[in-house]
Amino acid sequence: MIGVGNISGQYLEHLPHFDSLELVAVADLDRSRAASTAAAHGVRALDVEELLASPDIDAVLNLTIPAAHVDVALRALAAGKHVYSEKPFGLTTASALELVAPRADGLRVGSAPDTVLGTGVQTARRALDDGLIGDPVGASVHWSSAGHERWHPSPAFYYQPGGGPLFDMGPYYLTSLVTLFGPVVRVAGFAGRSSRLRRVEQGPQAGSPVPVDVDTHVTALLEHANGATSTVVVSFEIWATKTPLFEVYGTSGTLLMPDPNQFSDSVSAWTVDDPEWRTVVASAGYRDAGRGVGLADMAAAISQGTPHRASGELAFHVLEIMEAVLAASAERRVVELSSTVGRPAAVPLRDLDSASWRSQLSKLGFQSDRGTDFYPRPLIDGHPR
Repeated sequence: MIGVGNISGQYLEHLPHFDSLELVAVADLDRSRAASTAAAHGVRALDVEELLASPDIDAVLNLTIPAAHVDVALRALAAGKHVYSEKPFGLTTASALELVAPRADGLRVGSAPDTVLGTGVQTARRALDDGLIGDPVGASVHWSSAGHERWHPSPAFYYQPGGGPLFDMGPYYLTSLVTLFGPVVRVAGFAGRSSRLRRVEQGPQAGSPVPVDVDTHVTALLEHANGATSTVVVSFEIWATKTPLFEVYGTSGTLLMPDPNQFSDSVSAWTVDDPEWRTVVASAGYRDAGRGVGLADMAAAISQGTPHRASGELAFHVLEIMEAVLAASAERRVVELSSTVGRPAAVPLRDLDSASWRSQLSKLGFQSDRGTDFYPRPLIDGHPR
């Protein structure tokens, strides 16, 4: 693990739960912080070069600040390591392009967010694919807050390139939309920022001003290759709202989506045939998932010789969407995307350990000759649809 800042705690909590992963060393520019993290988790504290040169390390979990994501990922690949990075994939598509170039060495590149692999988004995808709300029409996203300086002890990087509501929170929603509808082909966008002074509200920097060098209120219109359209609003400028967080619309109903920054929140559905809001029983996704499940999925895919889901190609496409939204705003035009990506493989309802998963199915009376491709039927409030 390179980078033991704020987000690392969530990874450190969940990594021990994945049989395919073993944390062996951490590195950070703050050597004392790396040392204390290493001591707490019984691993080695190294500098970055030592970590990259270690022969017992197969993959690098890149949790550095956004501005360093591409550089650290490229250094990991050059050292012969697989790499999985936090979002965003990079600051620009130009800088990140080398990460998705064809490779002859077999090394894998992955990226957050992996929240889309949990039961929340995966159950919604299953319901959409099964036609629960008819043919997909579009989606609406409205994520907002008054700013991360209200809770984060060192929020400056959220207001620098690679931050802002679009690059910070956008990947959760855009990755979910691509998972649901497929790739985006063109975008329009409008972005701006207020003039209000922001100050750190928590921790030792409390009271310090926060310079703002990014747009803090962004509205995007996306056209997907399948014809669906999505409206996305992300903002650090909104103090209160009653607008739904995330909805998906079909020709015969609506899905109320879970928070895609979480793994296992529930999905609700309203359909023409059953015009009441009902909870959709979890029918797909990794159960009880947490930060790091995308890396564990990548490790399993490496051993099986199959594509991994939280891929660099998916993250690059999401990066281009965000870049195009800002370009559309600045240039006052619709921007066509040059990249595309297939929808990642759906995740059956399962644990990471497929043997354990099959054992649990057997105990429940399920039998299937489809191995890890078994899907239970989607349920609404416990009843088959």
